[in-house]
Amino acid sequence: MILFLMAKQEMVTRCWTFYIQKSKIISNESRMADPLAQIVGLLQPGAPFSKCVSGSGPWRVRRTQSPNPYYVAVLKGSLRYRGQRGDEVVVNGGDFILIPFAQDFMMRSDVPSSDKDMVVDPVILPGGGYRLGSIDGPTDMRALVGYCIFQSDDATLLSSLLPELVVVRGEHRLAMLMELLGDEAVGNKPGREVVLQHLLEVLLIEALRSAAELGHSPGLVRGLSDERLAAAIRGMHTEPERGWSIAELAREAAMSRSGFHERFHNAVGMAPMEYLQAWRLAMAKDLLRRGESSVSEVARRVGYRSSSAFNVAFTREVGVSPGRYARDARALFGSVAAEFDGAIA
Repeated sequence: MILFLMAKQEMVTRCWTFYIQKSKIISNESRMADPLAQIVGLLQPGAPFSKCVSGSGPWRVRRTQSPNPYYVAVLKGSLRYRGQRGDEVVVNGGDFILIPFAQDFMMRSDVPSSDKDMVVDPVILPGGGYRLGSIDGPTDMRALVGYCIFQSDDATLLSSLLPELVVVRGEHRLAMLMELLGDEAVGNKPGREVVLQHLLEVLLIEALRSAAELGHSPGLVRGLSDERLAAAIRGMHTEPERGWSIAELAREAAMSRSGFHERFHNAVGMAPMEYLQAWRLAMAKDLLRRGESSVSEVARRVGYRSSSAFNVAFTREVGVSPGRYARDARALFGSVAAEFDGAIA
């Protein structure tokens, strides 16, 4: 027990150390910029909703929600997950699944089931947690499942840079993070919201990093796993104020322009200059929300030579001027995120 508590404490220490380092990277725009950490940081994951779910016999659960990150860590047994495209994934004990932008999905028991086994209102167990399938039968599956919310209004844009599906098999570090997250979510200790946000960010980064070699869908993780493309991506994140051209980015990747453009698009899912514009816009909105820089300073930091050009581009993409966006964002600061009462998975 003592060793277990020491291991948990060490994980918390590592999480906080990571965040101190990550914050310095983002705020100081270090030469060692970490694009994945920056993207996840700007997404502002928060308001977690997690619970322990057990299942016995045949069962099915289907949920249609507004798109939000969904995760499940199977602690015992197996379950099957089916997304919008109909592809089914078996998730076994010790496995972790993350869908950065889950919207319509179904989970079912590993044993055969049908629509008559669909669970609408799960049974709440006396000791806490939720039961799917037979109430009195032996427990075939136990999992920690939950949602978190991307609080950034750039969530749709930024999450498009992440894989559609992440499945990590038997990763001990993720299991420890999930346990820490679960403990913190049900507690009421001082600083709870701050700790939860940090744990969620670390969880997302750790899951995406673990899946770098496994993910086949286009996205930032796949691009960063390519050494040549990673050099160009880091260049864009390290120096967003630089007047990048496709030729300069190709040189960063030590490739021809045409070869670089095709390889980048296939890996990331968008053209290099489209990615650069998306990153600059997300960074500009974050700086404006913080209210620490003038509009002209924000324009310079995201690569515009004049405030007027930045105003035109920003207004065209966002629908309001940078000044109006900054005022509205500050007025909305601190609003409480929506809760997911009644959600099972």
